[in-house]
Amino acid sequence: MKKLELLAPAGNFSKLKTAVYYGADAVYLGGKNFSLRAFSDNFSDEEIVEAVKFAHEKNVKIYVTVNIFARNSDFEKAAEYFRFLKKAGVDAVLITDVGLISLCRQVAPGLKIHLSTQANTLNKYAVKFWGDLGLERVVLARELSLSDIKEISDFCPETQLEAFVHGAMCISYSGRCLLSNYFNGRGDANRGECVQACRWQYELREKSKGGEFFGIEEDERGSYILNSKDLNMIDHIDEMSDAGVCSLKIEGRMKSEYYLATVINAYRRAIDSFYKIGDKYKENRMFYDELLKTNHRVFTTAYMLGGNDETVNYSDSQSAGEKQFVANVIEGTNDEGYFVVEMRNRFKKSDALELLTPNDNFNSVIVVDKMTDEDGNEIEDAKLVQQKLRIYSDIKVSAGDILRK
Repeated sequence: MKKLELLAPAGNFSKLKTAVYYGADAVYLGGKNFSLRAFSDNFSDEEIVEAVKFAHEKNVKIYVTVNIFARNSDFEKAAEYFRFLKKAGVDAVLITDVGLISLCRQVAPGLKIHLSTQANTLNKYAVKFWGDLGLERVVLARELSLSDIKEISDFCPETQLEAFVHGAMCISYSGRCLLSNYFNGRGDANRGECVQACRWQYELREKSKGGEFFGIEEDERGSYILNSKDLNMIDHIDEMSDAGVCSLKIEGRMKSEYYLATVINAYRRAIDSFYKIGDKYKENRMFYDELLKTNHRVFTTAYMLGGNDETVNYSDSQSAGEKQFVANVIEGTNDEGYFVVEMRNRFKKSDALELLTPNDNFNSVIVVDKMTDEDGNEIEDAKLVQQKLRIYSDIKVSAGDILRK
């Protein structure tokens, strides 16, 4: 069975560590320039060098996004950036603009190029073109079905195919958004400054009637004009593999560490189960149920199964997860029987906390029988954000684990 790559996002170094700890095979990230997530923290050049070193020590690959639509003024700095990325040892760059692809090949020969989903690649002839040009991988447009992907894979067996498996969907065609540009007024969504306007809640008001609210009454489900559902393909990993997808991509460079840990952990466990028992892995509903424990919109398979599985969300813009992130474990269990956490959301003595971990004791319940501050003073109610606390428990935990309730 061909190995599937689990590809996760990282908006900063802390999120990179989370992605690696919870089982990503590769991580994509952006630098301070040339990336389509300008509002993410992103990585300085020094952090990219450190990220590559950290990831490679864990046998994890690093892909860097250089996926803006470039203008003439961008190319001089882009040339320097490509040379730097090659020297830093990144495993590939994601590029959209054909001019930047040409530049990269000129100034950084040997640096692998992945075609970004922003290039809207929808057919086998386009994939073959990019493969013949020397690109290692194509990130396919979200509008393709599994049967479309299978046809592409059969036609272009030498070109790696990457597809989104989970996360937010763009209302615009594979992400080329003009709506954000219109509302933003101070930046270009296609150069990194997307304000995600398609995920806001909208209502109509009648200008001629003094701004009177005008309800949309086309059906009983609500009044959300632009509000996409979240893609969720965890029950279809086997079909994505059969279609020829080699890399399963999770969206979310601007999502929280808790979101990333939850989603990556669920897909890591589902993929590993698929390797062991084939399509029977999906009989274990734990993988799907795990994805309900963090913030999300209504789920959809979008175009993947053919047609369009109603990608517009008519309910609330975002659903709260079934579990709340309460603390990060920053020091694992020691010989004295306690571990150290950094508090994020309030919890109390006697609370039953669930353990999120990539280890075998995943979903263990830890009852807070004893909790102290760093000086050993007993704490009944943890309510100071970022306070470091000692929790005593017979259940062994590790640094990087998360507690939720």
